[in-house]
Amino acid sequence: MGFKTVTENRKARHEYHIIETYEAGLALTGTEVKSLRAGRANLQDSFARVENAELLLYNMHISPYDQGNQFNHEPKRTRKLLMHKVEILRLLGKAREKGLALVPLKVYFKDGIAKVELALAKGKKIYDRRDDIAARDARREIDRAVKERSKMY
Repeated sequence: MGFKTVTENRKARHEYHIIETYEAGLALTGTEVKSLRAGRANLQDSFARVENAELLLYNMHISPYDQGNQFNHEPKRTRKLLMHKVEILRLLGKAREKGLALVPLKVYFKDGIAKVELALAKGKKIYDRRDDIAARDARREIDRAVKERSKMY
């Protein structure tokens, strides 16, 4: 069917070099699913970690559901990510390498099931970020010049 993106972690691509991406399921309660469908989630400052051969997502904020009454969920609870054990152990080996982190890039629904796009990433240094900004600005200037030149003719 299709994808419906709920939220994206835009800062992640700015602060990290993305090495690989993975798709993981998200274990949620009923009110969390309803809040996600309403688009009320935030991935800022969230990260994943492998503990006891389980993949866990920390600091993801899902706002409480408006009609949730006493059965509502805790907004920043630790959530379990669902992947095959072999994939989790492979991730654990790669994440133990120096400077690598598991960062969620986006949360979306795929065929009605909540999924997380998880990235194996390495933190950028300040000068790397400046280089990216300079390259983006240069590309923008080139595009502008080409557009101006094409208007003349």
